[in-house]
Amino acid sequence: MNALVALCHFCELHGPRTLFCTEALHPPSPSPSSQTGAPVPGDRDRDGDREGEGLTMRANSSATQRGEMCEGCRSLPASHPGFVSIDDETGIRFLSHQHPRQSQMFSVVRQACVRSLSCEVCPGREGPIFFGDEQHGFVFSHTFFIKDSLARGFQRWYSIVMVAMDRIYLINSWPFLLRHLRLTIQSLQSTALKVFDNEQGVCPQRAVRMNSVFSPAVFPHQRSGNAARSLTSLTQHPNLWASLHSSFSWLLKACGCRLTEKLLEGAPTEDTLVLIERQTEQEEMSCWEGAEGGGSSSQRHQLELEMGLNFLYDDEKLNELPGPKFRSLRHLRQVLGSAEFRHLVWHVLMGNQVIWRGADPGLIQSAFTVLKSLLPVGCVRSVPYSAQYEEAYKCNFLGLSPDVPISTHVSSSEFSVLVDVSTERSCQMSSVGDDDISSLYQFTISSANTQPTDRGPALLNKLEVALSNENLSVDVVSHCLLCLKEEWMNKVKVLFKFSKVDGRGREDTQKVLALLGATGPGEEDNLRLLKFWITGLSKTYKSHLMTAVRGGERSPSQ
Repeated sequence: MNALVALCHFCELHGPRTLFCTEALHPPSPSPSSQTGAPVPGDRDRDGDREGEGLTMRANSSATQRGEMCEGCRSLPASHPGFVSIDDETGIRFLSHQHPRQSQMFSVVRQACVRSLSCEVCPGREGPIFFGDEQHGFVFSHTFFIKDSLARGFQRWYSIVMVAMDRIYLINSWPFLLRHLRLTIQSLQSTALKVFDNEQGVCPQRAVRMNSVFSPAVFPHQRSGNAARSLTSLTQHPNLWASLHSSFSWLLKACGCRLTEKLLEGAPTEDTLVLIERQTEQEEMSCWEGAEGGGSSSQRHQLELEMGLNFLYDDEKLNELPGPKFRSLRHLRQVLGSAEFRHLVWHVLMGNQVIWRGADPGLIQSAFTVLKSLLPVGCVRSVPYSAQYEEAYKCNFLGLSPDVPISTHVSSSEFSVLVDVSTERSCQMSSVGDDDISSLYQFTISSANTQPTDRGPALLNKLEVALSNENLSVDVVSHCLLCLKEEWMNKVKVLFKFSKVDGRGREDTQKVLALLGATGPGEEDNLRLLKFWITGLSKTYKSHLMTAVRGGERSPSQ
């Protein structure tokens, strides 16, 4: 990651100062002349310069600057070689010293240090904040206090800043940076607190100050010249700077690996947007849990997130599960039969709760993985296997153990379908192959729904044509389903914009449905599908539409 991490301190004598910096040095790209073996003028100078990178304080080691440094402003002495770590996989070197190796970066970090400890602070003066511009870079800053028995107010002010030129990358890394920087800060604070408590136990400074005569002119010297204590003295950590180097180096490497650029052909799909939103929500929630110490409400929210986010990991877990599994929609259709398969898929597309009850969790989870491919990601809420019934508002895919009873209000509801999986007693598991599911299990599908399922929706009719065509491979059918989903998601967007955002009446909505090809045979099923799929639209898309409409309403008056 092209960024720099720095620890900053507000000195009582000299103001904001940079204490420790860690930066990543990427290996140079081979030039054409170096490949042919011809020497390039200046190469020797550059090589010699690289050998000393991170080992001296070039732009900032003047005698004047060294003279202005006190004990609290200094981390490593000028003679210290610094710290260097090399990533064997990428060849990137992570260099740490008190100041950056380049004079341009020195001024950038210096400005970030001053702003983070003066004007750019959050309420309470402790916590994260983001600031910056295109010229001087963008900064993620986290300010915090360290206990010191000899300081004003018994604490000193520090900040950890990450400086980068990529604003979007830095903002997207906010939850990750916040979570891991807080771990480093909490470690420093807890270590310093122990030293503070020990010093106060030996000589309580509050009583000493109350009994002494205050003089502003000599206030720093009234504490035996200890107005500026180093962070090493405050924490009594013998390997403090080496530890911070390891922490900052790992942060730069991990932050650079977690987000990668991917070339997309066109705009991202709704499924991609929903997955990004869910992952961001999970990271933010885990970050707040770590800050607040958890709780019943946060654990409940985390459970709800896992219900939705297991969509991401079902495919990986499916291959690890033993026993027979459904491999595709065509395989599921062959096992259940065309009539029962259509009945089940109709309930899935309508948004009804699909309940599978049986003793084989792997088989049930494989069925859910296959069936969930029929829906947009935003419409999927799954509990793969549970020992108790979960309400329909929590999940539309529910796996139950065979001994879980189904209450009457669920079994009599037309908005749910139950698939009971029982084992054939005449067959033994060892004598039948894993693919021969119909010989191992018996499937009983029941529902209180009385509406005919043979008319629509149109998406199901087209899907059945593709599944029944044996000349089409499973991969071709999967791509066919993907195209059908994108086609109907575009119809959903038009309907949402027309009915929810613009607020048109029923008559105009009916004209739009006719234009979208959602009327005619199976019109009622098409409309139910569209309304259910509206719930799968991403928050990003909905917010974008509402913002555009409000902006359009204000523009004429402006």
